Amino acid sequence: MSFATSIRTPLRRTFARPLWTVSEPFRVDSKFTRPTDVRLGVEKLNIFINDAHILKDVSVSIPQNKITCIIGPSGCGKSTLLRTLNRLVDTTEGIKISGNVNFGGHDIIAAKGSEITELRRNIGLVPQRPCPLPMSIFDNVAYGCRIHGIRKHSKLETIVRHYLEAVGLWEEVKDRLHTPANRLSIGQQQRLCLARSLAVEPSYLLADESTSALDPISSKKVEELFVQLKEHYSIVMVTHTLRQALRIADHVIFMYLGEVIEEGPAKEIFNNPQHKLTKSYLNGAFS
Repeated sequence: MSFATSIRTPLRRTFARPLWTVSEPFRVDSKFTRPTDVRLGVEKLNIFINDAHILKDVSVSIPQNKITCIIGPSGCGKSTLLRTLNRLVDTTEGIKISGNVNFGGHDIIAAKGSEITELRRNIGLVPQRPCPLPMSIFDNVAYGCRIHGIRKHSKLETIVRHYLEAVGLWEEVKDRLHTPANRLSIGQQQRLCLARSLAVEPSYLLADESTSALDPISSKKVEELFVQLKEHYSIVMVTHTLRQALRIADHVIFMYLGEVIEEGPAKEIFNNPQHKLTKSYLNGAFS
């Protein structure tokens, strides 16, 4: 069975205990299906960009319904690893990939064509800098739904409101849904991008330093959202801020020069690191 075929089994998902207040449980459209097995793992992943060896025999397992923080000094391969999880590294010139990235029993590296589209719906990305589409607030959230064939306006209205409420943006924008999204503040734009990712019901959310461009108040709001959302989604974050990882990480992956030096539960990594490089990094010897 192919990757694309296996994730198209009809499924309606009801939040038994919603993260946000709605008048009734929200039902996801049957077009937005999830595989029954959503485990995500990497085995012996190597990435070369031209002659540079960026990732070196990387093997990690991403726990479900947790916040996994990838930490390490600049240039160690954190963002490359993150972007490989949904094949966004494909457009990099001169890239060569070997190894296995497994999602629900399917090799992401081997996915082709429409399989990649389905993959990216199931593993969404919240970028470092907000990137609202050049359209209205409403259309930004509805964009992915329309791509996947949802056209009924009343259904789109329900979806848009639900996910704007989910990211704490509805009350701020409900009277200007049809104004350009680029008129929002940077913090609001980032929450809008998060709503856009959630609207197509991914299993995983990838966050590439998604609070680094935000002011402290907006950053705290996004962190709090991630902590709430992990009940229903698995979140993988790249962060340069150790304080942020200390606040919200459940699982930690420490990288150095393209290699995974140490990974495990956050409390164990932060309180009792086993590798001297990890200890040095946590003690501020390099950054």
